Amino acid sequence: MSRQLTQQEIDAVFQKVKGAGEDPARKAVAFDFRRPDRIAKSQVRAIHLLHENFVRNLASSLSAYLRSYLTVNLVSVEQLSYGEFLEGLPSPTCLVSLSLRPYDGNALIELNPSLIFPIIEMILGGKGRTAANLRRELTEIEQNLLETLFRIILNDLKEAWKGVTAIDFKIEAVATEPQMLQILAPNEAVVAVAIEIRIGENSGTLNLAIPSINIKMIGQKFDQQWNLRKTEPTEAEQQRVLRLLQNSEAQLDAIIKGPVLRVKDLLAMEPGDLLQLDHRTDQLMDCEINGSSKFRGRVVNSNQKKAFLIDAMPEVRA
Repeated sequence: MSRQLTQQEIDAVFQKVKGAGEDPARKAVAFDFRRPDRIAKSQVRAIHLLHENFVRNLASSLSAYLRSYLTVNLVSVEQLSYGEFLEGLPSPTCLVSLSLRPYDGNALIELNPSLIFPIIEMILGGKGRTAANLRRELTEIEQNLLETLFRIILNDLKEAWKGVTAIDFKIEAVATEPQMLQILAPNEAVVAVAIEIRIGENSGTLNLAIPSINIKMIGQKFDQQWNLRKTEPTEAEQQRVLRLLQNSEAQLDAIIKGPVLRVKDLLAMEPGDLLQLDHRTDQLMDCEINGSSKFRGRVVNSNQKKAFLIDAMPEVRA
Protein backbone atom coordinates (compact mmCIF):
# COMPACT_ATOMS: atom_id res chain seq x y z
CA MET A 1 0.00 0.00 0.00
CA SER A 2 1.58 3.32 -1.10
CA ARG A 3 1.76 6.37 1.12
CA GLN A 4 3.20 9.90 0.86
CA LEU A 5 6.50 10.67 2.66
CA THR A 6 6.49 13.40 5.25
CA GLN A 7 8.93 16.36 5.06
CA GLN A 8 10.89 14.96 8.01
CA GLU A 9 11.37 11.65 6.24
CA ILE A 10 12.56 13.43 3.08
CA ASP A 11 15.07 15.49 5.12
CA ALA A 12 16.34 12.32 6.80
CA VAL A 13 17.07 10.74 3.40
CA PHE A 14 19.15 13.76 2.31
CA GLN A 15 21.04 13.79 5.61
CA LYS A 16 22.05 10.15 5.14
CA VAL A 17 23.32 10.84 1.61
CA LYS A 18 25.13 14.11 2.32
CA GLY A 19 26.11 13.46 5.91
CA ALA A 20 24.31 13.88 9.19
CA GLY A 21 23.41 17.49 10.02
CA GLU A 22 24.56 18.89 6.64
CA ASP A 23 22.17 20.99 4.59
CA PRO A 24 22.35 19.99 0.88
CA ALA A 25 21.23 23.48 -0.14
CA ARG A 26 24.48 24.95 1.20
CA LYS A 27 26.41 23.32 -1.66
CA ALA A 28 24.09 24.61 -4.35
CA VAL A 29 25.82 26.88 -6.87
CA ALA A 30 23.88 29.73 -8.40
CA PHE A 31 23.71 29.58 -12.20
CA ASP A 32 23.30 32.76 -14.23
CA PHE A 33 21.20 31.86 -17.28
CA ARG A 34 22.17 35.18 -18.88
CA ARG A 35 25.73 33.85 -19.26
CA PRO A 36 25.40 30.43 -20.94
CA ASP A 37 28.96 30.50 -22.28
CA ARG A 38 30.86 30.51 -19.01
CA ILE A 39 33.79 28.08 -19.12
CA ALA A 40 35.10 25.67 -16.51
CA LYS A 41 37.47 26.84 -13.78
CA SER A 42 40.11 24.38 -14.98
CA GLN A 43 40.22 26.14 -18.34
CA VAL A 44 40.43 29.53 -16.60
CA ARG A 45 43.48 28.27 -14.70
CA ALA A 46 44.97 27.05 -17.98
CA ILE A 47 44.45 30.47 -19.55
CA HIS A 48 46.08 32.06 -16.50
CA LEU A 49 49.13 29.82 -16.91
CA LEU A 50 49.25 30.49 -20.65
CA HIS A 51 49.30 34.26 -20.15
CA GLU A 52 51.97 34.03 -17.45
CA ASN A 53 54.27 32.81 -20.23
CA PHE A 54 52.96 35.58 -22.46
CA VAL A 55 53.85 38.40 -20.03
CA ARG A 56 57.37 37.04 -19.53
CA ASN A 57 58.03 37.11 -23.27
CA LEU A 58 56.29 40.46 -23.65
CA ALA A 59 58.55 42.10 -21.06
CA SER A 60 61.64 41.10 -23.08
CA SER A 61 60.13 42.09 -26.43
CA LEU A 62 58.93 45.53 -25.32
CA SER A 63 62.17 46.27 -23.46
CA ALA A 64 64.15 45.56 -26.65
CA TYR A 65 61.78 47.57 -28.86
CA LEU A 66 61.55 50.62 -26.59
CA ARG A 67 65.19 50.32 -25.46
CA SER A 68 64.14 50.81 -21.88
CA TYR A 69 63.64 48.54 -18.87
CA LEU A 70 60.02 47.80 -18.06
CA THR A 71 58.08 45.29 -16.00
CA VAL A 72 55.02 43.32 -17.10
CA ASN A 73 52.81 41.50 -14.57
CA LEU A 74 49.68 39.41 -14.97
CA VAL A 75 47.03 40.95 -12.71
CA SER A 76 43.92 38.81 -13.21
CA VAL A 77 42.04 36.39 -15.44
CA GLU A 78 38.30 36.42 -14.89
CA GLN A 79 34.98 35.86 -16.63
CA LEU A 80 32.80 38.90 -17.26
CA SER A 81 30.03 39.98 -19.56
CA TYR A 82 31.18 42.06 -22.50
CA GLY A 83 29.20 45.00 -21.15
CA GLU A 84 30.97 44.80 -17.77
CA PHE A 85 34.33 44.64 -19.53
CA LEU A 86 33.62 47.81 -21.52
CA GLU A 87 32.39 49.65 -18.42
CA GLY A 88 35.75 49.11 -16.73
CA LEU A 89 37.73 50.77 -19.55
CA PRO A 90 38.77 54.45 -19.52
CA SER A 91 37.51 56.88 -22.13
CA PRO A 92 39.11 57.85 -24.43
CA THR A 93 41.56 54.99 -24.84
CA CYS A 94 43.11 52.81 -27.55
CA LEU A 95 40.98 49.80 -28.55
CA VAL A 96 41.88 47.24 -31.19
CA SER A 97 39.55 44.58 -32.60
CA LEU A 98 41.31 41.30 -33.43
CA SER A 99 40.34 38.43 -35.70
CA LEU A 100 40.88 34.90 -34.38
CA ARG A 101 41.48 32.87 -37.52
CA PRO A 102 40.71 30.02 -38.13
CA TYR A 103 37.98 30.60 -35.54
CA ASP A 104 35.04 32.92 -36.04
CA GLY A 105 34.45 35.96 -33.88
CA ASN A 106 36.68 38.74 -32.59
CA ALA A 107 38.73 39.52 -29.52
CA LEU A 108 39.47 42.97 -28.10
CA ILE A 109 42.71 44.45 -26.79
CA GLU A 110 42.96 47.79 -24.95
CA LEU A 111 45.99 49.87 -23.94
CA ASN A 112 45.49 52.53 -21.27
CA PRO A 113 46.21 56.20 -22.13
CA SER A 114 48.62 56.32 -19.16
CA LEU A 115 50.91 54.06 -21.24
CA ILE A 116 50.10 55.18 -24.79
CA PHE A 117 51.58 58.66 -24.70
CA PRO A 118 54.80 57.78 -22.83
CA ILE A 119 55.33 54.92 -25.31
CA ILE A 120 54.75 57.21 -28.29
CA GLU A 121 57.30 59.64 -26.86
CA MET A 122 59.84 56.82 -26.49
CA ILE A 123 59.19 55.64 -30.05
CA LEU A 124 60.01 59.16 -31.22
CA GLY A 125 63.30 59.17 -29.30
CA GLY A 126 62.21 60.68 -25.98
CA LYS A 127 62.45 59.27 -22.47
CA GLY A 128 58.77 58.60 -21.91
CA ARG A 129 58.18 61.30 -19.31
CA THR A 130 54.87 62.45 -20.72
CA ALA A 131 52.26 63.11 -18.04
CA ALA A 132 50.37 59.90 -17.28
CA ASN A 133 47.11 61.83 -16.68
CA LEU A 134 46.96 63.13 -20.28
CA ARG A 135 43.50 62.39 -21.66
CA ARG A 136 42.72 62.95 -25.33
CA GLU A 137 41.97 60.90 -28.42
CA LEU A 138 44.80 59.55 -30.53
CA THR A 139 45.52 61.21 -33.83
CA GLU A 140 45.83 59.16 -37.02
CA ILE A 141 49.60 59.67 -37.01
CA GLU A 142 49.85 58.41 -33.42
CA GLN A 143 47.78 55.34 -34.30
CA ASN A 144 50.20 54.56 -37.13
CA LEU A 145 53.13 54.87 -34.72
CA LEU A 146 51.55 52.21 -32.49
CA GLU A 147 51.17 49.62 -35.28
CA THR A 148 54.62 48.10 -34.68
CA LEU A 149 53.97 47.98 -30.94
CA PHE A 150 50.75 46.04 -31.41
CA ARG A 151 52.41 43.69 -33.93
CA ILE A 152 54.98 42.81 -31.24
CA ILE A 153 52.22 42.23 -28.68
CA LEU A 154 50.19 40.04 -31.05
CA ASN A 155 53.24 38.04 -32.10
CA ASP A 156 54.01 37.15 -28.46
CA LEU A 157 50.32 36.39 -27.90
CA LYS A 158 50.30 34.07 -30.91
CA GLU A 159 53.41 32.26 -29.62
CA ALA A 160 51.83 31.84 -26.18
CA TRP A 161 48.65 30.29 -27.63
CA LYS A 162 50.62 28.02 -29.97
CA GLY A 163 50.98 25.49 -27.15
CA VAL A 164 47.19 25.03 -27.17
CA THR A 165 46.08 25.89 -30.69
CA ALA A 166 47.24 28.01 -33.62
CA ILE A 167 45.43 31.36 -33.64
CA ASP A 168 46.30 34.08 -36.12
CA PHE A 169 45.64 37.36 -34.29
CA LYS A 170 45.17 40.16 -36.84
CA ILE A 171 44.15 43.79 -36.37
CA GLU A 172 40.77 44.53 -37.96
CA ALA A 173 39.72 47.88 -36.49
CA VAL A 174 40.99 50.60 -34.15
CA ALA A 175 38.81 52.86 -31.99
CA THR A 176 39.18 55.34 -29.16
CA GLU A 177 35.80 54.93 -27.41
CA PRO A 178 34.80 51.61 -25.77
CA GLN A 179 31.24 51.80 -27.11
CA MET A 180 32.46 52.11 -30.71
CA LEU A 181 33.55 48.46 -30.95
CA GLN A 182 30.47 46.34 -30.34
CA ILE A 183 31.97 43.02 -31.37
CA LEU A 184 29.64 41.13 -29.00
CA ALA A 185 26.28 41.56 -27.35
CA PRO A 186 26.59 43.23 -23.90
CA ASN A 187 25.44 40.06 -22.10
CA GLU A 188 27.87 37.73 -23.93
CA ALA A 189 30.55 36.22 -21.69
CA VAL A 190 34.23 36.98 -22.22
CA VAL A 191 37.46 35.96 -20.51
CA ALA A 192 39.11 39.22 -19.43
CA VAL A 193 42.90 39.25 -18.97
CA ALA A 194 44.39 42.28 -17.17
CA ILE A 195 48.16 42.89 -17.51
CA GLU A 196 50.02 45.69 -15.73
CA ILE A 197 52.89 47.38 -17.58
CA ARG A 198 55.24 49.71 -15.72
CA ILE A 199 57.71 51.96 -17.56
CA GLY A 200 59.72 54.09 -15.17
CA GLU A 201 57.27 56.18 -13.16
CA ASN A 202 54.38 55.46 -15.53
CA SER A 203 52.15 52.42 -15.22
CA GLY A 204 48.97 51.26 -16.88
CA THR A 205 46.98 48.22 -17.90
CA LEU A 206 46.81 46.17 -21.07
CA ASN A 207 43.38 44.50 -21.20
CA LEU A 208 42.46 41.55 -23.39
CA ALA A 209 38.95 40.15 -23.87
CA ILE A 210 38.40 36.80 -25.60
CA PRO A 211 34.83 35.53 -26.14
CA SER A 212 34.09 32.52 -23.99
CA ILE A 213 32.34 30.83 -26.89
CA ASN A 214 35.64 30.79 -28.82
CA ILE A 215 37.44 29.23 -25.88
CA LYS A 216 34.71 26.59 -25.67
CA MET A 217 35.32 25.81 -29.36
CA ILE A 218 38.89 24.91 -28.46
CA GLY A 219 37.40 22.50 -25.96
CA GLN A 220 39.58 19.65 -24.79
CA LYS A 221 42.79 21.01 -26.29
CA PHE A 222 43.49 22.70 -22.97
CA ASP A 223 43.36 19.36 -21.19
CA GLN A 224 45.47 17.69 -23.86
CA GLN A 225 48.23 20.30 -24.06
CA TRP A 226 48.42 21.72 -20.52
CA ASN A 227 49.20 19.79 -17.39
CA LEU A 228 48.12 22.05 -14.57
CA ARG A 229 49.61 19.94 -11.78
CA LYS A 230 52.93 21.30 -10.63
CA THR A 231 55.38 18.48 -10.00
CA GLU A 232 58.95 18.63 -8.75
CA PRO A 233 61.56 17.54 -11.32
CA THR A 234 63.14 14.16 -10.67
CA GLU A 235 66.88 13.75 -10.11
CA ALA A 236 67.27 12.25 -13.59
CA GLU A 237 65.56 15.30 -15.12
CA GLN A 238 67.82 17.65 -13.16
CA GLN A 239 70.92 15.77 -14.35
CA ARG A 240 69.69 15.91 -17.93
CA VAL A 241 69.19 19.68 -17.74
CA LEU A 242 72.65 20.05 -16.19
CA ARG A 243 74.24 18.07 -19.05
CA LEU A 244 72.49 20.29 -21.58
CA LEU A 245 73.70 23.44 -19.84
CA GLN A 246 77.33 22.37 -19.40
CA ASN A 247 78.23 23.08 -23.03
CA SER A 248 76.35 26.39 -23.21
CA GLU A 249 78.33 29.60 -23.65
CA ALA A 250 78.16 32.84 -21.69
CA GLN A 251 79.49 36.29 -22.61
CA LEU A 252 81.95 37.70 -20.03
CA ASP A 253 82.84 41.41 -20.01
CA ALA A 254 85.21 43.30 -17.71
CA ILE A 255 83.62 46.73 -17.26
CA ILE A 256 85.40 49.94 -16.27
CA LYS A 257 82.82 52.40 -15.00
CA GLY A 258 83.83 55.91 -15.99
CA PRO A 259 82.38 59.26 -17.03
CA VAL A 260 79.81 59.74 -19.77
CA LEU A 261 81.21 60.89 -23.13
CA ARG A 262 79.16 62.71 -25.73
CA VAL A 263 79.13 61.21 -29.22
CA LYS A 264 80.36 64.42 -30.87
CA ASP A 265 83.38 64.47 -28.51
CA LEU A 266 84.09 60.84 -29.33
CA LEU A 267 83.95 61.53 -33.07
CA ALA A 268 86.28 64.52 -32.66
CA MET A 269 89.05 62.49 -30.99
CA GLU A 270 92.37 62.16 -32.78
CA PRO A 271 95.56 60.13 -32.22
CA GLY A 272 97.39 61.54 -29.22
CA ASP A 273 94.29 62.71 -27.35
CA LEU A 274 94.06 61.67 -23.71
CA LEU A 275 90.83 60.10 -22.42
CA GLN A 276 90.47 60.33 -18.64
CA LEU A 277 88.56 57.36 -17.23
CA ASP A 278 88.42 58.46 -13.55
CA HIS A 279 89.22 54.87 -12.54
CA ARG A 280 91.92 54.31 -9.92
CA THR A 281 94.49 51.61 -10.58
CA ASP A 282 93.61 49.90 -7.28
CA GLN A 283 89.87 50.09 -7.89
CA LEU A 284 88.08 46.81 -8.61
CA MET A 285 86.33 46.25 -11.91
CA ASP A 286 82.98 44.58 -12.51
CA CYS A 287 82.77 41.29 -14.40
CA GLU A 288 79.42 40.89 -16.16
CA ILE A 289 78.02 37.58 -17.39
CA ASN A 290 75.42 38.02 -20.13
CA GLY A 291 74.91 41.61 -18.98
CA SER A 292 74.51 40.83 -15.25
CA SER A 293 77.20 41.83 -12.75
CA LYS A 294 78.47 38.65 -11.04
CA PHE A 295 82.05 39.26 -9.80
CA ARG A 296 84.49 42.05 -8.94
CA GLY A 297 88.21 41.89 -9.53
CA ARG A 298 91.18 42.93 -11.69
CA VAL A 299 92.50 42.24 -15.19
CA VAL A 300 95.83 40.33 -14.95
CA ASN A 301 98.26 38.48 -17.21
CA SER A 302 98.16 34.69 -17.17
CA ASN A 303 100.41 32.65 -19.50
CA GLN A 304 100.80 35.64 -21.83
CA LYS A 305 97.03 36.09 -21.99
CA LYS A 306 94.64 38.52 -20.36
CA ALA A 307 92.59 37.10 -17.50
CA PHE A 308 90.20 38.34 -14.83
CA LEU A 309 91.15 37.69 -11.18
CA ILE A 310 88.08 37.51 -8.93
CA ASP A 311 88.64 39.42 -5.68
CA ALA A 312 85.09 39.90 -4.39
CA MET A 313 81.45 39.15 -5.05
CA PRO A 314 79.16 42.02 -6.06
CA GLU A 315 77.35 43.89 -3.33
CA VAL A 316 73.78 42.71 -2.76
CA ARG A 317 71.33 45.59 -2.79
CA ALA A 318 68.16 45.29 -0.80
